[in-house]
Amino acid sequence: MDWDIYIDMKEALQGLKLIDLTRVRSGPSAVRQFADWGADVIKIEMPDSIDDSQDLGGRREGSDFQNLHRNKRSITLNLKSKDGVKILKELIKNSDILVENFRPNVKKRLGINYEILKKTNPRLIYASISGFGQSGPYSDLPGFDQVAQGMGGLMSVTGFEGNGPLRVGIPVADLSAGLHCALGILTALYERERSGLGQYVSASLLESQVSMLDFQAARYLVSEELAGQTGNDHPTMAPMGAFKTADGYINIASTGEAMWRRLCNVLDMRESLEDNDFEDDTARTKNRIKLTNIITIALSKNTNDEWIKKLNNVSIPCGPINNIKEVFNDPQIIHSEIAQTVVHPKLGKIKLVGQAMQLSRTPSKLKSAAPDKGEHTNIILEELGYDKKSIEKFKLEKII
Repeated sequence: MDWDIYIDMKEALQGLKLIDLTRVRSGPSAVRQFADWGADVIKIEMPDSIDDSQDLGGRREGSDFQNLHRNKRSITLNLKSKDGVKILKELIKNSDILVENFRPNVKKRLGINYEILKKTNPRLIYASISGFGQSGPYSDLPGFDQVAQGMGGLMSVTGFEGNGPLRVGIPVADLSAGLHCALGILTALYERERSGLGQYVSASLLESQVSMLDFQAARYLVSEELAGQTGNDHPTMAPMGAFKTADGYINIASTGEAMWRRLCNVLDMRESLEDNDFEDDTARTKNRIKLTNIITIALSKNTNDEWIKKLNNVSIPCGPINNIKEVFNDPQIIHSEIAQTVVHPKLGKIKLVGQAMQLSRTPSKLKSAAPDKGEHTNIILEELGYDKKSIEKFKLEKII
């Protein structure tokens, strides 16, 4: 039986309610996973009367803020007040998830930590993202992406040997912490189907960064092999890296003997097949400088486009090294429709970065731009049963 015709679920996470107490990047990137698949995400922000400082995520109408906070509703709520916390608890009663990325001691000071809020809703899944974890010697320190990149080992294996440590050009610790947090929440949601109970989920920039070291970390843990910087070259396989051609650079990823033979043939460097310095991956990696010089001489005879076509024809992984404009003009990226349009009341039509995975029946959607601060305050309070008189009183008392 084809059950699809009996299911009228237009969005995968439709029906889930998520309370968003996050700021900056790691938390919003976790919440974005739920907002894009249809969860009702309510972003809680401090009223201007209490805090009118610029949002830590940048200008509200700036590209970064819009990309992080699309598909949400916004309510202003003073969580430093008893009535503000009371309203939060009213929201929690019918919510599934709360996500926050304060320093660990802040939520306890405000009286909105998991141990308190689970009494209001035992099914609540409460997720925290921090710089270094909820306990331990660094738990109360402020966390920042570049600090986590350095402490988590990434900067020691990025860049060229002898040139000092180098940060990665994207906030990989923030983004991976957000994704790990979202994965933890989804796991807890699945478990809740059996137990009927929520639980506490935590992720940190530092732990996520260490996890993202992956095989480099395993090399040390298993055999105490300490990875260093290898620039654009793969640390354990060759030839794999960025190589100069007649008009620029391309990436080539050749691994294993069959691919090595095909590469030598297409680059017209068959004599290298008989060179003992290149007899296997280990030898080629050891003699990488010699090999790179030979490949560069061969590649100098043709352009990027010509070599990419030749290499693709013999199934050797390769590709251009695009700037971001070139990325979004690439025919495969255009086909993927990852750049999606939303309408902002002031900015008009803007394009944002969509999700990197697709679901065939319930795809993600970019439905709305990031909300104005407190844009939905009245509506959300009315949904909780508050009348107009009560709402006006909250405004006068600087609760909202």
